[in-house]
Amino acid sequence: MPLNMSWRVYHVAAFCWYAFVVKCLMAKEGDQLPPGIFVYGGPWKYLTFLNLLLQMSFFGLAALNDLQTLKKLESTLNKCKDLLFSVFVFPVGMFVVLLFWTIFAYDRELVYPATIDTFFPPWINHAMHTFVLPVLLGEVLVQPHIYPQTKHALAALGGVGSAYLCWIVWVYLSVGIWVYPLLAHFSTAGLVGFFFLNMSVVTLLYVLGDKLNCQVWSKKLCIYPRGQT
Repeated sequence: MPLNMSWRVYHVAAFCWYAFVVKCLMAKEGDQLPPGIFVYGGPWKYLTFLNLLLQMSFFGLAALNDLQTLKKLESTLNKCKDLLFSVFVFPVGMFVVLLFWTIFAYDRELVYPATIDTFFPPWINHAMHTFVLPVLLGEVLVQPHIYPQTKHALAALGGVGSAYLCWIVWVYLSVGIWVYPLLAHFSTAGLVGFFFLNMSVVTLLYVLGDKLNCQVWSKKLCIYPRGQT
């Protein structure tokens, strides 16, 4: 199969997969779920759900880009696609998988209480928290990406991370329920420390994505100044 055709098939398949998962989750919103699961903000307060939307949006954009024939438009979409993948899609997606299973292995009640199993079958859990990883690695293998300047990428990551922190604090102040049970065990200082620890991990994952991209597609991709092709 030609390389450009493999891109198209992979991007369309990944987009359809994430669209299906998101539809299944949204269908649960009206069900009798455990207290606090979808109260105030619904699924939109969970990083896992936001990540699914992020992944779906990226692969939809990538599939659209694959169909372009006009060079100028293709270049614009390529820049958007590469920016989205390198700065957000890869590091955030990998972070969700890593953090979830680390906490789950320690004490699942802190992040995914056993009562949820009654409402979400195991395949949905793995669709949200496991399959994201191989899909991301597959994208690294099927198509190269041009990374932006590191300082700009990390500034964007920090801004988005801060916005999400403000959102979950707002949810807590509004209804008195932490998005994740784990957060109830921290003091204010502990929450700040936990946030900076998480941002450090996301930063390392961004660097990992950059290194993997260079390793797979040779250093030819990495000789240009950041943000240029």
